[in-house]
Amino acid sequence: MSPTGAAAFGISGGIGDDGRMQLHAYESATQWTWGAAIAISSALARDLEQNARARLLLSGGKTPGPVYAALSKSPIAWDRVDVALVDERWLLPDDPDSNARLLRESLIQNKAQKARLETITRAGRPFDEAIATANLHARQPAGVVVLGMGDDGHTASLFPGMVDLEGALSASSPYVGVDAGGSPGAGNWQRRISLTPAGLAPAHTRILLIRGEKKRALLDRLLQSDDATEFPARIAFTTPGAKLHVHWCP
Repeated sequence: MSPTGAAAFGISGGIGDDGRMQLHAYESATQWTWGAAIAISSALARDLEQNARARLLLSGGKTPGPVYAALSKSPIAWDRVDVALVDERWLLPDDPDSNARLLRESLIQNKAQKARLETITRAGRPFDEAIATANLHARQPAGVVVLGMGDDGHTASLFPGMVDLEGALSASSPYVGVDAGGSPGAGNWQRRISLTPAGLAPAHTRILLIRGEKKRALLDRLLQSDDATEFPARIAFTTPGAKLHVHWCP
């Protein structure tokens, strides 16, 4: 299924003018689900044509679940795909509120059962070791990264107002541990492990999944500045590298 409409942002004086972002707009949630799934699957297929393995980073949250379920039916060589997390709450992988659990229940099904899922947390593993393990896995850079965006403008586990956000944004490592206690958007899960701009930069495909008029309006606000401390989701298009593809439906 293809998008019903796709157009580059063209906002005078805005970030969209320099070609770093393209919007794919759909008329319905069903079209959005399958359009985004096909975009991810196509990027992975291109990777697998050129490399022995492909690496895919996925975000948690409520929005992407249907896309992951559709993606799980894609007829690609899943046994050669490594699936990892953009971020994780400091929870065990089987916890109902963990991002790892979301991926198991939505993506690691159907044909995608053959994929290799990397979790960040593990029983008995201290926080610092979990961060180190995430960075060790990231030595194989991800080709495809799928991001989300919260109502507060956060992405991954980079939240406005959190402790040392600037340090996380400027980190040289692909993953960092964060204390999101300064941001209401983090909810009950303040201790987290998050991808950084350094971890995002190598990807050849960046995808942002959003739905609703409220998120579309927020996206327009993001385009008004490069300041990622105000809205960390700006790293999706301000980090040097690949163009960001935004998949949106009402």
